Amino acid sequence: MPNRRRALLVLAILLGLAGLSLGAALLAGSVATGPAELLSLLGGEPSLAAEVVLQLRLPRALAGFACGGLLALAGALMQVLLRNPLADPYVLGISGGAGVGALAAILLGLSGLGLDVFAFCGALGALLLVFGLAHGDGSWTQTRLLLTGVIVAAGCGALVALMLSVAPESKLRGMLFWLMGDLSQAGTPWPTLGFLALALLLALPYARELNLLARGAESAQTLGVAVGRLRGLVYFIAALATAAAVTSAGSIGFIGLVVPHLVRLAIGNDQRLLLPASVLAGGTLLMAADTLARTIIAPEQLPVGVLTALLGVPIFLFLLSRTGGRP
Repeated sequence: MPNRRRALLVLAILLGLAGLSLGAALLAGSVATGPAELLSLLGGEPSLAAEVVLQLRLPRALAGFACGGLLALAGALMQVLLRNPLADPYVLGISGGAGVGALAAILLGLSGLGLDVFAFCGALGALLLVFGLAHGDGSWTQTRLLLTGVIVAAGCGALVALMLSVAPESKLRGMLFWLMGDLSQAGTPWPTLGFLALALLLALPYARELNLLARGAESAQTLGVAVGRLRGLVYFIAALATAAAVTSAGSIGFIGLVVPHLVRLAIGNDQRLLLPASVLAGGTLLMAADTLARTIIAPEQLPVGVLTALLGVPIFLFLLSRTGGRP
């Protein structure tokens, strides 16, 4: 019971932090907005500030929350699937595939929906390629899946480098911003929020089986878990969550790597609580990082992926030192 109370307290704290981060995202920017003015804007009074807050800041903040939640959820699932607390949602080449699709769209002069479609198709292509190669002969091991993902990611990285080398200078900035992670072109947040809700609803019913899988495949199978089916399901949920996040915001690193591990340190390894807590923590962190990215050197904006990397590197090194260099 004390552990349950602690977990619920952590969830309540994370929910409060998410609200504070959303409020900060709506207030901060080149157009000064105070808390009292924000309340009047949300009441429907038309003005320039209302246009900025409701049409620009709110959709961007919600998109940031959705992408951060998707990446954290994917990271938590990948860490169970690979039984490695330092696994990353990009480890299976999904980000690389999305990068190839997005840069191809930019080279063709596409933007908006066209870029999103190309990026998602690239991510889906990488997903199917990894799954087909890793499961081609009927075998399914963590090592085989990981090695296949690493090879596909390396191939996608080579294609990205090739496209950058032949791209005209007028398009290089946009391509580099996308690769570093950028929420300024995220557009409407509702599809990404829908993906987040769907991924969480698909994963939560299998939380008990995921707890057993985290103890080892043989132990889980002995206790009645269909390990092969569960692994395939977890892989597709994590891969689609990663694809949706990368399509919306580009490659944003370290959210899916460090957030689930930090949440695990706070509330334990029970997936029934870990998965929703990771979503809240990841979404809050990315919202806060994006607010900093667009205000720290305003009116210029930084790619949010740069800030998450600057935060993530020291945390990753700290976690690595705690594990003694072991998975």
